[in-house]
Amino acid sequence: MAVAVIAIATGDPAGIGPEISLKAARDRKVRDACHPILVSDPRVIERNAKTCGMTLDLHVVDKIGDADWSGHRLNVLDCSQPDLAALEVGATNAASGRASIAFAGRAIKAALAGEVDAVVAAPQNETSVALAGIAFDGHPSFVARATSTDPDDVYLMLCFGEMKIVHATLHRSVRQALEMITRERVARVIEAADRALKRLGVPEPKIAVAGLNPHAGEGGLFGREEIEIIKPAIDAAAARGVAASGPFGADTMFHMRRVDAFVVMLHDQGHIAAKLLAQNAAAALTIGTPILFASVAHGSAHDIAGKGVADPAAMVEAVLRLSRAKAG
Repeated sequence: MAVAVIAIATGDPAGIGPEISLKAARDRKVRDACHPILVSDPRVIERNAKTCGMTLDLHVVDKIGDADWSGHRLNVLDCSQPDLAALEVGATNAASGRASIAFAGRAIKAALAGEVDAVVAAPQNETSVALAGIAFDGHPSFVARATSTDPDDVYLMLCFGEMKIVHATLHRSVRQALEMITRERVARVIEAADRALKRLGVPEPKIAVAGLNPHAGEGGLFGREEIEIIKPAIDAAAARGVAASGPFGADTMFHMRRVDAFVVMLHDQGHIAAKLLAQNAAAALTIGTPILFASVAHGSAHDIAGKGVADPAAMVEAVLRLSRAKAG
């Protein structure tokens, strides 16, 4: 079986993204599992290697086909950004915002062209992206636009250990999210979760679906969305062969066993659980697009950027997870 090629977009160059990307690409487990290639400005990689006291055999290429994974060579797909020459590490600025989006965009193009099997993106800084005048409301919407996918068919799956949590709505106000929760949308997110789990190697996924209201509405006592929207959506997905069940109370369902993924209705229903349970940080998998794309679900950590102390464990886990995934 061919070894997977994983593009690692190095994220905010003023944050810890390049450091954890570099450390992950050099990790023995990663190099045994796949061929990693960094997508970045080579000067950013060299600066972070110096900070970490690393000696690199750097191989900078203009196209993936020129990569060479022999020995200890570290491949970098050149995405040079002239504005980074005067970069201040640990600070927000427009140049860093533009660069982080450019790195991710170049990696996505490589995945769409079939040059890499998956993309893992290091954290960007949303303030820097905003300073650059770039609209960004989370990786799912960004990847949807970059792959010409309907944003309504793209969702976030948080992964850590064996736990996977899929969000029906994400970066919306609670009022907006409530308006978005329809039978059709809930059915689509359940089916997208089913397809993603199969790509991740789960042959017969079992999916538990959360309710919206306290105690999943408790038979209509606390709201009727479960009766009128969520349960019919579960039934519709089940009619198409998806093993989905619920709705369950979002405050109790994460204790359920033998469940491959949990579908939640609102951002905080999933993110609070993930941030309490994940020992390091979760990998955020964007599902529903033609490519496999994951990002590391923690910030750019400007307070420790440039110090060589950032922990790459979550990045390593994200790369390893996608190196095992099935294409298509």
